[in-house]
Amino acid sequence: MTEKIEKDPKDWASGDDPVTNAQASYLKTLSEQAGQPDPTKDVRTKAEASELIDEMRRAAGLD
Repeated sequence: MTEKIEKDPKDWASGDDPVTNAQASYLKTLSEQAGQPDPTKDVRTKAEASELIDEMRRAAGLD
């Protein structure tokens, strides 16, 4: 079996790039599913968005 290796978003070469429209849209959808406020106004980078997406997926019961 192959082990999935994930790189920490903080170590991404593009981690400091601005959050993408797709990430912001997905975060908004996840926040609705998790019954939490929309966090997109506070997310600045791709890395922050990725980490928050993981948290929101867990809160929404998707992981």
